[in-house]
Amino acid sequence: MSQSTEQAPSRFPWPPVLYLAAIAASVVLGQVYPLPWFGRPLVDILFAGGWLLLAGALIMDIAALRALRRARTTVMPNRSSAHLVTEGPYTFTRNPIYLGNTTLTVAIGLITGNPWFFLFAVVAAIATQKLAIEPEERHLAQRFGKRYRDYQKKVRRWV
Repeated sequence: MSQSTEQAPSRFPWPPVLYLAAIAASVVLGQVYPLPWFGRPLVDILFAGGWLLLAGALIMDIAALRALRRARTTVMPNRSSAHLVTEGPYTFTRNPIYLGNTTLTVAIGLITGNPWFFLFAVVAAIATQKLAIEPEERHLAQRFGKRYRDYQKKVRRWV
């Protein structure tokens, strides 16, 4: 199968742009209009939890990328999938990279003490679902048919 964009789920790689925009908006609004945050000792616990969450998000992203590479299919959301990947983190979520990116955004919010990250993590996740996940699901259902529909029944979209 060609990696052309002709049969791709999308013409534009929305997810990386959406999550980078969410992070940028959070940083800017955190400077321009800072929101209240927790005091000690909760702030220290949230900070430590943020680092743990960040590590988990990176592990999930790396594991998902490795699973895609092992299957010899694209990681690009605007390219046609060569193979249906159901191994590794794809056994418990159909979208481990997007889940990892959302978790990463939340983790940065916990580490920096900037509540804007939580709002924009949700906005990026919703936009990713509409602009990337739903078109990808249609693409995969068309490309892999019953195998993908069976996978959808077993594994949830997010968690």
